[in-house]
Amino acid sequence: MYSQGLIGADGSTNETEEFLAAFQARIDAEEKIEPNDPMPAGYRRTLVRQIGQHAHSEIVGMLPEGNWNTRAPSLKRKAALLAKVQDEGGHGLYLYSAAETLGVSREQMTEELISGKAKYSSIFNYPTLNWADMGAVGWLVDGAAIMNQIALCRCSYGPYARAMIRVCAEESFHQRQGYEIMLTMCNGTKAQKDMAQDALNRLWWPALMMFGPHDGDSAHSEQSMKWKIKRFSNDALRNKFINATVPQAEFLGLTIPDPDLNWDDTLNNGAGGYVHGPIDWDEFWRVVNGDGVMNRERLAARKRAHDDGAWVREAALAHAEKRAARMAAE
Repeated sequence: MYSQGLIGADGSTNETEEFLAAFQARIDAEEKIEPNDPMPAGYRRTLVRQIGQHAHSEIVGMLPEGNWNTRAPSLKRKAALLAKVQDEGGHGLYLYSAAETLGVSREQMTEELISGKAKYSSIFNYPTLNWADMGAVGWLVDGAAIMNQIALCRCSYGPYARAMIRVCAEESFHQRQGYEIMLTMCNGTKAQKDMAQDALNRLWWPALMMFGPHDGDSAHSEQSMKWKIKRFSNDALRNKFINATVPQAEFLGLTIPDPDLNWDDTLNNGAGGYVHGPIDWDEFWRVVNGDGVMNRERLAARKRAHDDGAWVREAALAHAEKRAARMAAE
């Protein structure tokens, strides 16, 4: 057996073969790992990186949609979009809280995001040019997110898994909202349907990139699956998303912008599935490394919001300290 004593006061671990084997046995037995449980340093680092990146994506993801809050075509659309942006902010807070249980502060995570050290989903470095993009973002981006996040509800780390239950429930509404926007536009004028097709053309490939590199090229995927932080490989999730989304596009009367897309009856144990064309991974890595259309603007907006909110954080801290002092005096 292993004990909490294997973690030193300085955070170091004595990761003996016995310790690692016992930890993996808990994972294999589908036990949830909780914040005070002993865990390998690599497991903790992987969770901090993944949950932090996920939280950053929720917060930065508010920006392209917030850009359309004042320009939505009706009061109903404004109200729905505002509610969605508010949901995304809440998701970020749930996830930052989950990451904090691993010993990393929200301030540190925010600083790493603003400095460019921490990453967020590459999809949010693409511009949203017109209202159809709000439909495509909800349909494709939130649809891809749900495909990944449903599996995270069974993540081996308890706080992350529990946070994802509510996140997924809300994301499902976001995906339906986006699809409803696309359906409305596809049933409208020719110009509106052309806008919907254009949005699909621009966001289809970035949406596929959201699942990450091919399995053999992913630095973290195999170990994350062994630890059951992830439940499915990048390619498996991407293919599942394509198989679900292509029929939806056909119902809308839209064309997937992939001339190599074809159905293969031999996939999925004979159930069949779509085979997609080559993904431009050079573009993916350029965007991830800061050379996307909106990278600089997104980080600048996030930094500006952080700086502008400094007085709120200071006021909240002063109030908390004053309240604690009053309670201690009583």
